[in-house]
Amino acid sequence: MSHQGSGMRFGFKAGSLAEDSLSVLSFKLEESLSSPYVVELELLSRRDDIKASDLVDQSGVLSWWQDGECQRELHGIVSRFGRGDSGHRQTRYRLRLEPALSRLQLRRNSRIFQEKSLTDIIAVLFGEMGITDYAFRCDPRHEGRKREYCVQYGESDFDFFERLTREAGLFYYFEHSSDKHTLVLCDALDKLSLSPHSYPYNALAGGRAEQASVRSAEYRHRRAESGTTLKDYSFRKPAYSFLQPSTEDTDWQQSGYEHFDYPGRYKDDADGKLFSKVRLAGLRRESEQLLLKSDQLQALSGQKFALSEHPDASLNREWVIVGVSHTGEQGNAAEEDNSSRGTTYSNEIVAVPSSMQWQAEPKAKPQMAGPQIATVVGPKDEEIFCDEYGRVKVQFPWDRYAKGDEHGSCWIRVSQGWAGGQYGFMALPRIGHEVIVSFLDGDPDQPIITGRAFHAVNQVPYALPAHKTRTVLKTQSHKGEGSNELRFEDEAGEEEIYLHAQKDLNLLTENDRHEHIKHDSHLDVGNERRSRIGGNEHLTVLGESRQQVTGDKSLIVDGSQQIKVADKYLLQAGPEIQLKAGAKIVIESGAEVTLKAGGSFVKVDPAGVHLSGPGINLNSGGSPGSASGFSGLAPVLPGAVEQAILPQGGSVPLSALLVAEEFAAPAVQVCPLTEEEAQSQPQAQSQSAAETSAEADTAETADTAAGGGAASAVAPGAADSQQAETQPQTEETEAERFRREVIRPTLAKLDVVDEDAEILLLGTAAHESHLTMRDQMGNGPAKGLYQMEPATHNDIWDNFLKYKSKLAKKVSALQGSDDRLSELRNNDEYATAMAYVHYARARFRTGEAFPDGQDIKAVAKYWKQYYNTVLGKGTVEKFEQDWWRITGKADK
Repeated sequence: MSHQGSGMRFGFKAGSLAEDSLSVLSFKLEESLSSPYVVELELLSRRDDIKASDLVDQSGVLSWWQDGECQRELHGIVSRFGRGDSGHRQTRYRLRLEPALSRLQLRRNSRIFQEKSLTDIIAVLFGEMGITDYAFRCDPRHEGRKREYCVQYGESDFDFFERLTREAGLFYYFEHSSDKHTLVLCDALDKLSLSPHSYPYNALAGGRAEQASVRSAEYRHRRAESGTTLKDYSFRKPAYSFLQPSTEDTDWQQSGYEHFDYPGRYKDDADGKLFSKVRLAGLRRESEQLLLKSDQLQALSGQKFALSEHPDASLNREWVIVGVSHTGEQGNAAEEDNSSRGTTYSNEIVAVPSSMQWQAEPKAKPQMAGPQIATVVGPKDEEIFCDEYGRVKVQFPWDRYAKGDEHGSCWIRVSQGWAGGQYGFMALPRIGHEVIVSFLDGDPDQPIITGRAFHAVNQVPYALPAHKTRTVLKTQSHKGEGSNELRFEDEAGEEEIYLHAQKDLNLLTENDRHEHIKHDSHLDVGNERRSRIGGNEHLTVLGESRQQVTGDKSLIVDGSQQIKVADKYLLQAGPEIQLKAGAKIVIESGAEVTLKAGGSFVKVDPAGVHLSGPGINLNSGGSPGSASGFSGLAPVLPGAVEQAILPQGGSVPLSALLVAEEFAAPAVQVCPLTEEEAQSQPQAQSQSAAETSAEADTAETADTAAGGGAASAVAPGAADSQQAETQPQTEETEAERFRREVIRPTLAKLDVVDEDAEILLLGTAAHESHLTMRDQMGNGPAKGLYQMEPATHNDIWDNFLKYKSKLAKKVSALQGSDDRLSELRNNDEYATAMAYVHYARARFRTGEAFPDGQDIKAVAKYWKQYYNTVLGKGTVEKFEQDWWRITGKADK
């Protein structure tokens, strides 16, 4: 049924045309939540000269009037213009009216947003089109949470906007006035305001009704998914399931209709929980609907209304219009038509219960069709730029906004030929290298480098195809001109393995090394060569052996030396040869032995002993000749081969990891000394001191015997003890007392021994409350020395400790009463435990360890990220200042 009335009329004004230039003959308006409205207008005008330039992209307003009063206005932008036939008096025109948001449908772009929140991205999209009239009625998390990496690739700005808002659980509608329309983003139906206009049900109404009413109502149910389960993966926590289920109970269908999807497009539980709920709400958006036919002029999408007077009392409740189709005709606008048609209006409404968790239909991400080429980028004066995971940053050719620096993309993982636990292959792409980027599951937000390629600037190491038989691994010195190289030549008859070290070459063999050279071996050492053999050395030369030493040569044999020569043994020296033995020297020959000096000689042969010389002196004075004596040097030992330094640790049993997860504590903790070990330590220290004293006495005696005259040596530890006695005792600060009396005992009751955790908690309390305030300034909700808000406190119990029974029991044992919020304010041990659990929960989710307590800046950054968060107003600098001031330490 349609509403008819002599007092009803429709008006339209657009652009700079006079208000009475266009008369509405008919219109059809389609509007729904999370969709731009569209008005198709058929108009008449006495002017036949209206052009497209007069109206297209100009503002227009369609108005509903009743008895001379404007009931409703719909503002928009003219997006389509058509001029029809002209009669004797009037010309027909057709127009389409849409919101300014529709302009985004005509813009297609590819770009990357980094560290931008949803509101930041929307501001960019809308700002580029001059859209300023929009508002948010949603949880502030959408304004504060920044997306590390968000890609718009080959999407229209409109599709990109819709995908992000729907993914975040936002829908939108429009509010209108005579001069503008405002896009409103909302995240829940219960945040919509209730319309003051009545919606009475009157199925018998007809003709010209005095009051707008609902003429028809159909209550509809549709079987839909009863639950969603999303799953994802993060390389930061590869063993974590990232499973997020969401269900909704219904009494009119079975409950086994599960919607499972992987990947869920999230990397932390908070996002996963939200995405799962939003997905389920979107899938169930049509599960319960109320279809109405009415003539209520005020009906519009996003409006909450109360149905009344329906015979089924269960339907007389609050509903929200998610879609409405309007039809209006104004027959008397046609001056050349003698028809008696009047003005009529009707609409068809689709509504859902106001209590429903309604969301728009999920919108799929665009899929990357395949791998893409990109260039590695980084800081201006750097050649290699990576993070602790070996990730690099790139710039894609399609990214017009990047500047070729370290902000070109997110950190991107690099596929390596082999990747294990502290072993594998590692070759980082360097700045300027061209890489091939693939995308996990085709997701533009999840790039991964899977290959590298040469191009006209970065050319191959050796010219091709001239050296096509070479397989080469050649590096380049970092900020230098040299290179290391391993090359294989496979040309038949010229096969070669070539190894070049630009500086040092270190080889380490943990056991045996065998080297078999079937032809020649050449070694040319430019400086020194040092060798050390721990056991025996055997050398067999089947041919001749030659050695030439241009300087001195020393040979020291700690045992015996035996030389056997099958033929001649000739020894020649320039000025001198000395043979010296501690006991005897035996020279034995089968034929003769001759000693010759100048013209004199002694010869011993089988015939006798022959002496010949100018004179022979027996016991007639003289003295034996002397020689230089041995002055050989021991060889210098070779330098040790530097071994790779690997992180300490080994395999941790699964049972230990499960216990660590249950207690949200480190998998390995410092074990306190047993009573026996503690008792034995002083004895060991005394023994060590006695040995040190004895060594000092020995050194003093030796020094005195040598005539050194040195003063008596002081045993190690004595000077320190004497100095400690002379230093004044410093008074314990309040921060030190709080750590000793509160933090450390509390952690001990949680079975936690962790100095880094102590520093983190002390710094948190020092900054949050200065160790004095138990109530938040300005009457805020935060309580206790850690200034924890009740909402955070309750969330820890409801969504974490609830599933950690052992830890929850230990925390509960610290309570002095059942009033936990009172305990949070007044019980410092309980407050400390809750602050620790808050941090432990973050560590459990992210896998990120507590910061080093010696690095206060790192502690401050950790507090900001996981305690104060991006929504808080605290700063790292203020945290550091409070730490140094309150702990009594001097400022750095």
